[in-house]
Amino acid sequence: MRLPDDLSAQLNALAKATGRSKSFLAGQANRDYIEREAWQIGQITQALQKADAGDFASETEVSAISAKWQRHAG
Repeated sequence: MRLPDDLSAQLNALAKATGRSKSFLAGQANRDYIEREAWQIGQITQALQKADAGDFASETEVSAISAKWQRHAG
């Protein structure tokens, strides 16, 4: 994997500080990124399926959540 010089230097420093190889750290970073993105896509897909099915919050539910956040904001 080609990295910009500054990122490569940071990876080098982290590898030295942790006693891990650059390959291990890069692989872990990729794994974390892919898992996070896959989770997010899954959540979006589920939400779209619910929306397509007409499964929306009621006006009462939305008002309750709005009131809760307004109490905590002020």
